[in-house]
Amino acid sequence: MSSPSASPAADRNRPPAARQVFASDNTAGICPEAWAALAKANRGRLPSYGNDEWTVRACDLLRTVFETDCEVFFVFNGTAANSLALASLCQSYHSVICHDYAHVETDECGAPEFFSNGTKILVATGPNGKLDPAQVERVICKRTDIHYPKPRVLSLTQSTEWGTVYTVDELKALTGLARQHGLAVHMDGARFANAAATLAGRGCAPADFTWRAGVDVLCFGGTKNGMNMTEAVVFFNRQLAREFDYRCKQAGQLASKMRFLSAQWVGLLQDGAWLRHAAHANAMTQKLAAALRRIPRVRILVEPEVNALFAGMPPAVAEAMHARGWHFYNFIGAHGYRLMCSWDTREADLDAFVADLTAACAKV
Repeated sequence: MSSPSASPAADRNRPPAARQVFASDNTAGICPEAWAALAKANRGRLPSYGNDEWTVRACDLLRTVFETDCEVFFVFNGTAANSLALASLCQSYHSVICHDYAHVETDECGAPEFFSNGTKILVATGPNGKLDPAQVERVICKRTDIHYPKPRVLSLTQSTEWGTVYTVDELKALTGLARQHGLAVHMDGARFANAAATLAGRGCAPADFTWRAGVDVLCFGGTKNGMNMTEAVVFFNRQLAREFDYRCKQAGQLASKMRFLSAQWVGLLQDGAWLRHAAHANAMTQKLAAALRRIPRVRILVEPEVNALFAGMPPAVAEAMHARGWHFYNFIGAHGYRLMCSWDTREADLDAFVADLTAACAKV
């Protein structure tokens, strides 16, 4: 993935937030509910290392969301969440099967292998970021001799890196295959909230596409949903969480002032703000897609289901947009670009981007 070019001096009058708004949902600030919860958690003194009322409440709220008595741990970022969760499911001679576009394969600098002392990542394929069960089984059954790393975990991404969402039936097909071959199931949910907002519109509760569908552990992303430096590792299979607290400590992921990680979850979970923010980001993406379809030289590469939109455009058009100060990333192939919406994306941001893109297309 290549970085966009720097903004020219002539475009310095454009607000920086507008230039960054579609680069990533990581560029958005902390949402009001998380900010307010942080302020409340900052009053007075409370016990350290998660022995505080905020952490207890956040864990209970997550159990309510998922309708089950799960084990919950809070860490600072998604790389730690995924890597430590996978390490807890594996021995060093095992392997993890994931999509070839999965974040644990492409963007975590070998952290899953590092924290598991060598567990190998094996990749399978499938259209639009979703694993194809036949391809997964091919990888599982490729070799069964002692000289090859033994498959132990199937890792799924929900929503996917291509902005698509696994249906409950698709998940059950994959988790059923995993069970058939003795694999545990991990879900990378960096944008789980966005998937949940989409699936809520189809009548699915979070429990339906996690533990009820066969998922053992979920890494529930907070950062991309408007929080700051907090991710939840949720073990639906509580036996797999054995000594996970020690893994967090050893990896430098045990927060002494844990209340500042967990309070944000209380702020977003207590009245459903996590779903509202995700639904807003998804809706902005649908509006952006509708506008881009009206521009002749731009095409939608993958039908968006969450807050990620992949658009094809001539490289010269992308360069012209970068020159106008807009930051976004090349992602799929030479001419495919990712545009991300977030909890704070405004219709005015869409209008400004579309106007500039229309002008850039007309000139190239």
